[in-house]
Amino acid sequence: MPTTATVPAAATRAWTPVCPLDRLEPERGVAALVDGVQVALFRTADGLFALDNLDPVGRAYVLSRGIVGSRGRVPTVASPLHKQAYDLRTGVCLDLPGVAVPRHEVRCRNGLVEVRLRQEG
Repeated sequence: MPTTATVPAAATRAWTPVCPLDRLEPERGVAALVDGVQVALFRTADGLFALDNLDPVGRAYVLSRGIVGSRGRVPTVASPLHKQAYDLRTGVCLDLPGVAVPRHEVRCRNGLVEVRLRQEG
């Protein structure tokens, strides 16, 4: 009987081209629709970051409009609604324990920003 290997779902997700790198202004966010999911993309001195655009506290798709900054060495975005700060590297809220926004993989390949959605659950 042949055996089959199970490939994790995250490994099979494709990279989705979003935009040229030069379309992302440094220290600002932009919203993009990636495979039906609103994603907030950020370009900072620390690199590229991708989070869900949905603010988990205010329940509105606004994180791409947030204020990009830092707390110490942690790159952050502050929600434009209630000002909670989220770690751009992990999605963890720095102001409310137990609150986080999903993050996604992001890369720049040949000058094109690509996102791979993180597998839920």
